[in-house]
Amino acid sequence: MEPAYHKLWLSGELKEKTRAAWDLLSSCSLCPRNCRVNRLIGEKGFCGQGLQAKVARALPHFGEEPPLSGSRGAGTVFFSGCALRCLYCQNFQISQEGIGEELAPEILAGVFLDLQIQGCHNLDLVSPTPHLPFILSALKIAVSQGFKLPIIYNTHGYLSETALDLLDGVVDIFLPDMKYGEKNRAALLSQAEDYPLYNQDAIKEMYRQVGPLKIDEQGVGSRGLLVRHLILPENKSDSLEIIRSLASLSKEIPISLMAQYRPCYKSHEVSEINRPLHPREYSEVVALAEQLGFEEIYVQNLESAEIYYPDFSRDDPFAGK
Repeated sequence: MEPAYHKLWLSGELKEKTRAAWDLLSSCSLCPRNCRVNRLIGEKGFCGQGLQAKVARALPHFGEEPPLSGSRGAGTVFFSGCALRCLYCQNFQISQEGIGEELAPEILAGVFLDLQIQGCHNLDLVSPTPHLPFILSALKIAVSQGFKLPIIYNTHGYLSETALDLLDGVVDIFLPDMKYGEKNRAALLSQAEDYPLYNQDAIKEMYRQVGPLKIDEQGVGSRGLLVRHLILPENKSDSLEIIRSLASLSKEIPISLMAQYRPCYKSHEVSEINRPLHPREYSEVVALAEQLGFEEIYVQNLESAEIYYPDFSRDDPFAGK
């Protein structure tokens, strides 16, 4: 299947979207923070990002859901910076501490092409929104040199209407989180009281753009939406409400129920989440998803908390896991 963005590239619309994304940097409104800083002159907003893409790692990754990792891995690019401040973020080394290297669009395009040469099934962009203008610029260059992998937009799910408009027709697979269903918990744990509002609107728009995840004859996802939800201790992620909310939109949307929570970073600041997840807390959420009739549910063992905990000081953050 031809990737979605190829048609935009041929028509010239990808060039227009790229220009529109760059225009947003003069008063940055790429995410719901609406910092309005001028990144074109070096000002930095909440995410801490500047005028070039900042990449922590790029590698074939086998830790995504099965239809995304496939047999050859997802071509994953981990970007630095984030619009959230999750106290428990397992990627805090890059999302909060800023590990990464700034790359010009020409170099980033080379990264995309190299992942294709390595045989990856797709281009898996992790935490991409602060870097959207640079990604679109790199994509234009890469497509002109034969790039054709489907694009996964792997995001925390805190997206603005502006960003979603830019992504329409560019992204093949949306892979968003649904973190919280209640504003006070979103404020306490991620400094984003308005997260549920923006997240629910974003999920609906993603579904409109691409529909539920479609899987080809090799068992690899080609287009669509797959939603992730990380279960936190003491129901701090509003898991049951999240499951019901997604079911009301469509039970055709695959849901990935993640058991890989482990206390890290600043989780000690909230006593309820300063412990591992109990089996009962996870099984209760899985049971509800099954009861509601989701057509595809991806589950994890509780041991995933160790397997998928990265160390970005290594060349391969998941080496030895």
